[in-house]
Amino acid sequence: MTTDTGFTSLDALVASPFARLTELLSGTPPGAPPIDLSLGEPRALIPPFLGPTLAEHLSEFSRYPPIRGIPELRQAIADWMGRRYPTLAGRVDADTEVLPLNGSREGLFSAIFPALARKASLRAPAVLIPNPFYQACAAAAAAAGTEPVFLESPAAAGYLPELAALHEELLARTVALYLSSPSNPQGAVASADYLARAIELARSYDFLLFADECYSEIYSDDPPPGALETAFAQQQSFANVVSFQSLSKRSGLPGLRSGFVAGDPAFIASFARFRNVACPQVPLPVQHVSVAAWSDEAHVEQARALYRQNLDLADELLQGRYGYRRPQGAFFLWLDLGPQGGGEAAAKTLWKACGVRVLPGAYLAHAEAGGANPGKDYVRVALVHDSETTRQALARIVATLG
Repeated sequence: MTTDTGFTSLDALVASPFARLTELLSGTPPGAPPIDLSLGEPRALIPPFLGPTLAEHLSEFSRYPPIRGIPELRQAIADWMGRRYPTLAGRVDADTEVLPLNGSREGLFSAIFPALARKASLRAPAVLIPNPFYQACAAAAAAAGTEPVFLESPAAAGYLPELAALHEELLARTVALYLSSPSNPQGAVASADYLARAIELARSYDFLLFADECYSEIYSDDPPPGALETAFAQQQSFANVVSFQSLSKRSGLPGLRSGFVAGDPAFIASFARFRNVACPQVPLPVQHVSVAAWSDEAHVEQARALYRQNLDLADELLQGRYGYRRPQGAFFLWLDLGPQGGGEAAAKTLWKACGVRVLPGAYLAHAEAGGANPGKDYVRVALVHDSETTRQALARIVATLG
């Protein structure tokens, strides 16, 4: 089976959604000065410490960094986790339970290999992935030779996988469950009770919960609960649970490529051994900037205020249209444009008519054999610009689609 852009169904599983969007819009000029709302790339604020800290440590680009990161970075991460989740204050061991990464995407992909190795005797190993999903997770499952099992995440279930529907045979051969909260693209937040149930399943069937929490600092009201604080509350340990974090969204530094994974110390140890030969280290100047970023909340609060303003604009301009609902977390809108012909058709229309670039939801989801793609009617809209640009873009969408 192929899509109308020429990608096979297998390609659609692992291909970049942005490459697919570029192909979709190829040859079509924008109908107005372009505004790109397709990419979740924060653009409005640059933390003030970035330049001076980077300049201070430029000479360290001449050295190979340690794969486990400098002690100051691991401790800054552990300290941040204690501030963000007070029950974890003093509970995260910076030496054994924290590992710096080149952004969360690198970690979410490469972690599948040591996760599979810990259950090497499994026949037909499976990886559970919410649908819609983050492409790095599906690519990891495919690269590791496991079976990707896409879990329906319908609106009726709060846009999260229905854990009660998972049967024992599948759980028994599961290597890992990827879970994003707040989720991409729907902005759904998993409650502490939901996280507790996911952790219970991971521990009962001895698989890993890969908690993608890189949007955890972008919210309007209450901060989302965390997988590690929930795991610790259950058993006073992080067994079977790891959290992936990044400075891309929290600090508006996607080009820095800096993040971390923390949690289950046995898994962190095996992951560190794997990364030591298979993955790149985080450059030392980047590590020092990361220390400053994890130690500062002022720039995060400024960014959060901006995203609230943008969501307020969405409330004002989109309420009652396109199935709009204000997301619980992150900065994405998940708009139902089925009446406008579906996500791909709407993306073409918006680009051609008003120069607004949005991402078809079908590129973020998977259609099982004989089934419909759950994202086909949707587009994802990233509110990552300043408020003036955001207002202009949303107004164009309404004026074009009605």
